Amino acid sequence: MNAIRSEKIESTETEVADSNLAAVTEVEAGIRDFVRNDIAYLRRPAAGSEPALDSSAEATVTNVNSLIQRVAGTSLAEIENLISELESLRDLLHAEGQRVQREISGYAQLSQAAMKSTRMIADNVAQWKRAADGLRNS
Repeated sequence: MNAIRSEKIESTETEVADSNLAAVTEVEAGIRDFVRNDIAYLRRPAAGSEPALDSSAEATVTNVNSLIQRVAGTSLAEIENLISELESLRDLLHAEGQRVQREISGYAQLSQAAMKSTRMIADNVAQWKRAADGLRNS
């Protein structure tokens, strides 16, 4: 039963690959025709006017142009969306970096104040101890 499933999966993958290959081949053929028609006037001797392309060649050119515009348009839109997301993330990271710097600065000031207070308390306790020792000795 596993062998039958794997054969079905392989045949499905093969069919998908074949259809993709056919689509790619069709697009490549359209592009080739477009390029041939587009540069054909360069090879022709200069005449009074260029002959018009036949309707099937014009349709192919139009199809290729619309396909390229759709593919490029989607890609460009995705790239623009990605750029805007990255810019907003950069701004967020910058703002968070500044916030963290302010927090660290606040903690450093608090730590210094705590050290000064502890030092003052220790000095006062030492003075009281000396005073108490002086009273005991007298």
